[in-house]
Amino acid sequence: MSASPGTERELLEALAGALDGSGPPLAPLREGAHGGPATRARAEDVPEGTALAVTTSGSTGEARTVLLSRSALEASGRATEARLGGPAQWLLALPVHHVAGLQVLARSILAGTEPVLLDQSESFTPEAFATAAARLTGERRCTSLVPTQLHRVLASPEGTEALRSFDAVLVGGAATQPSLLEAARAAGARIVRTYGMTETAGGCVYDGVPLEGVRVELDPEGRIHLAGPVLATGYLSEPRLTAETFRQRDGERWLRTSDLGSLGEDGALRVLGRVDDVIATGGVKVAPAAVEARLTELDEVAEACVVGVPDPEWGALVVGALVLAPGAKAPALDAVREHVALSLGAPAAPRHLLVVPEIPARGPGKPDRRAVQELAAQAVQHDSRR
Repeated sequence: MSASPGTERELLEALAGALDGSGPPLAPLREGAHGGPATRARAEDVPEGTALAVTTSGSTGEARTVLLSRSALEASGRATEARLGGPAQWLLALPVHHVAGLQVLARSILAGTEPVLLDQSESFTPEAFATAAARLTGERRCTSLVPTQLHRVLASPEGTEALRSFDAVLVGGAATQPSLLEAARAAGARIVRTYGMTETAGGCVYDGVPLEGVRVELDPEGRIHLAGPVLATGYLSEPRLTAETFRQRDGERWLRTSDLGSLGEDGALRVLGRVDDVIATGGVKVAPAAVEARLTELDEVAEACVVGVPDPEWGALVVGALVLAPGAKAPALDAVREHVALSLGAPAAPRHLLVVPEIPARGPGKPDRRAVQELAAQAVQHDSRR
């Protein structure tokens, strides 16, 4: 039997019971249609020891329901607490139908602190964030944001001042552009980049360094593999997918992710993007994340998303969707191509650019690359008719 929480407050109480074993596991949660409230997925029995069954965002394919044990959630929460310097009071600014928001509640329960809940019935605003931050009373304060939220907060003096009050601001859920991180740190924010997924109970690599007990390896193709006590049990009612994704090796259980990465000389992990996102153009493989990072170095560009559009000659054309900085004009294509090619090579340079008011998103602030690809295809078709 699964609990069916309604509000975040009810969810907090239900999650506390699921974590200490005094209550039933939480039913799968998924985002409501058209951005509506989270609802329970189909009620099904879950394996004993499961604390939480949460549905992935489906941003890269079909949504799956991931089973997280009490031990995985506790290992994640304790390791985060140790990395950040001890127990803290948390501000919940993320939806609770995704693992990042649920982890804010779980960390609060484990720390024995009362979280402050940002009203999520309305769109996220820097003013609401600042108002909620002012309600925190703990000696140490933490929160978790997605890049889009961080960008909005930094655009507001009130929001930026509130951001400085936190001992740690975890930023994940999607790739965070280096320029955004630099701007946040320059403003005095204590930013911690996180990498992880529902299958790892949320972030498990902070600023490129794995949390205590987590191991990172790359296979010959550069695909990221993760091991440690934070791993999920598997997927609800999908034993084949579980066996393909979670594999035993040398007496240890490993998660085969869909992400590419590289390890620096200091051993820090750098995430290059998803395997499926790689663009094959003219026989060369281009990682969109690397191109996006170069694009946001330009003063005119606030955000960028790079996709491939099918092309009979090149296989795929590299196309950049840009959100311009306030008051900026679109940069010239030739100048953009030169800037990207300088460090990444000519194949990575976008052959088309389009300006959008915002990057389509789904899940916890993740770019909806399929939606961007559709917009990019239309732009390429329009350009070819000129």
